[in-house]
Amino acid sequence: MKTLIFGVANVCLFACMASSAQSPNPVAVKERLDTIAKSYTVPSKSFMGTVLVMDGDQTLLEKGYGMADLEWNIPNGPQVEYRLCSVTKQFTAALVLMLQDDGKLNIADPVSKYLADVPKSWEKITLAELLGHTSGIPETVHDKDFATWSMTVHSPAEQLAKLHDRPLDFEPGSQFEYSNSNYIVLGMVVEKASGQKYADLLRERILIPLGMQHSGMDTDELILPNRAEGYNPEKNGLVSARHTMSMSGPWAAGSMYSTTGDLLRWEQGLFGGKVLSEASLKEMTTMGKGGHGLGVEVTQLDGFKVIQHSGGMPGFSAELIYVPEKKILVVALSNVYGPATTAMAEQLLQVAMGKPVVLASERKAVPIAQSELGRFTGVYDVSAEFAITISVGGESLMAQGNTQPKPMPMMYQGVVDGHPRFYLPKFDAELEFVTDATGAVNSMVLHEGGDHPAKKR
Repeated sequence: MKTLIFGVANVCLFACMASSAQSPNPVAVKERLDTIAKSYTVPSKSFMGTVLVMDGDQTLLEKGYGMADLEWNIPNGPQVEYRLCSVTKQFTAALVLMLQDDGKLNIADPVSKYLADVPKSWEKITLAELLGHTSGIPETVHDKDFATWSMTVHSPAEQLAKLHDRPLDFEPGSQFEYSNSNYIVLGMVVEKASGQKYADLLRERILIPLGMQHSGMDTDELILPNRAEGYNPEKNGLVSARHTMSMSGPWAAGSMYSTTGDLLRWEQGLFGGKVLSEASLKEMTTMGKGGHGLGVEVTQLDGFKVIQHSGGMPGFSAELIYVPEKKILVVALSNVYGPATTAMAEQLLQVAMGKPVVLASERKAVPIAQSELGRFTGVYDVSAEFAITISVGGESLMAQGNTQPKPMPMMYQGVVDGHPRFYLPKFDAELEFVTDATGAVNSMVLHEGGDHPAKKR
């Protein structure tokens, strides 16, 4: 399942992005990457898991942090297998596109061509719209009874039946809205078009050819010798998430398990031409509505395309990031649920790309006259769905996303590359305000997972 902070195009927003490119010493880079990962592990324990950072064939960081099993005192490490949550979706998308390469389906086809028992309102929904989260099919994760319902075993057909009488959230193709339901339906299409069980096809067409020996579909009864136990953060510390969800539910939307090493094999295979045709890979990684391709998020960093996806479910969170042109890979798999994994992974990417990252503990406020604060106030539109309101509160600027309950204070960081920057400690984020020749502010840039320009209303 997907983990969201601010909910903009399902990218976890407000994670720190710094500015100036450098050519750092390789040893210093490795030490900095380790320092960043440790900062999320101790003392907050917001992250426990395994991290892999690659620059081409060079391993910059491959290390486990915290415990895979707190009861048995088993440490995390590269051998540990974690639930991938919504990172599973790119494998489902790849299977669909492989079947298209085989001539067994076409993503321009309506879903009704493959699944007979679908609601009449779905007749125009195409496989491409399911892949890109533009189908309008509702997200059941938000149902009031979801927590209870998801604890018991449900087949894909039962999940489809749960959606059958619900109206679409919008006209197919007209909007973007992230919905796990799309990928449950796609899993059913994969089985219908291939004549095989989803797990069997996944193993036969992807896992075995790529040598991913420590990956597969997780089930409630499966015994994994190197399984990480999942934990949820609570007020008094971490608690076990062992009995909070049946793995039958996420299925083709989020039930895979893997290791950091196997995900390296996946990215090398996917972008090395071993999985899809060149045309299908291009389809998969072309940005559409909501900053998504097909089963992946597509952003830009310093002019380079970034392919990524995060995920979260009770006890686990995951982030997989790849920069094809630079062959830089960041994998962060955690057995603690929460947004820290994505925030950390994006900072690791920054360092791997030669950009400095300042940790929250290293931040210091730069003095600014209160009379100067007013020129930054206003509403800034990051996207059609998301805006940030900047206001003055006491002696500091306040930022509030339209999905947040209250404004949060920011720290002035001075002028960086000619523009004033403020830091938001709550979400470890930077906002860069763009000034014109007169000093007036008409726009800003949110730096996180790429550069997100925002116009002032």
